Amino acid sequence: MVRLSAQLINMSAQKHNPVRDWELDLRGEGYKDSLSLVCGNKLKIEVVHPGYRIPIIENLGATLDQFDTIDFTDNDIRKLDKFPLLKRLKHILLSNNRIVRISEDLQENLPNLETLILSNNSLKELSDIDPLSTITTLKQLSLLGNPVVTKKNYRYYVISKIPSLRVLDFSRIKQREREAAAKMFKKKKSQQPQQQTAAPVSKENGAKAKTFTPGEKLAPVRQVPTGPSKDDVAAIRKAIASAQTLEEIERLNQMLKSGQIPGHEDLQKRAGDDRDSKRSQRAHEEEEEEEDDDDRMEDDG
Repeated sequence: MVRLSAQLINMSAQKHNPVRDWELDLRGEGYKDSLSLVCGNKLKIEVVHPGYRIPIIENLGATLDQFDTIDFTDNDIRKLDKFPLLKRLKHILLSNNRIVRISEDLQENLPNLETLILSNNSLKELSDIDPLSTITTLKQLSLLGNPVVTKKNYRYYVISKIPSLRVLDFSRIKQREREAAAKMFKKKKSQQPQQQTAAPVSKENGAKAKTFTPGEKLAPVRQVPTGPSKDDVAAIRKAIASAQTLEEIERLNQMLKSGQIPGHEDLQKRAGDDRDSKRSQRAHEEEEEEEDDDDRMEDDG
């Protein structure tokens, strides 16, 4: 196996393919090609292309986005991922690899991809194809030779997932296939049981548990008043207006910092005085009761 390095990319064959697209040749198996040169007498040269067996897609930024087509046929690639942003790239040939997973960011990095040939790989489940549904420019796809093609309704599933496709497995998609696919998978979705969205009920009192249901309006939040009341603000303004010396202003400042409201301390003091007077009155009454008891005891004696 050979790592796909920037040096390997620069050394690989670059050519115009039969449809006149500029192609980068990264095929895994070696092959021979012939090149004819005319210099006096016609000279035919045989060129041998080595095989790479590339295991991982990487370092494609070294292509400088100069190619319409990249040929990865006959390598050992397992994951279709790690593409940089390649706006020019339209066609990727990946037959005879071992691909089992497709990245979900292909649309972001390959915004103009039209052809993806994945024949003879290892995609097994219908869900393995789902990442391709985001590629809105994809027109031609081949999955021949993958285990997934044996799944029931495989063709209809792919057609429904990738509406932009025109050719699937080298067979043009017909309008009646599109209609059948849309009807089939729309019907299956409607037959799926809807999830119960009712909130759970408490066992003790049958009260509804506090849960959030998407789409349900939120209960209004009761606003809790914060800060001083209107009466407190009026008292503060009155105290500031009546202050005549710096000492009084400083005293007001200290009171406000400690959380006291000017004017309220008089009420607190008055309440404290009332409590003290009640205590002293109660003590005086107890003393009078004791004196009366002493007088009774003396009279009895």
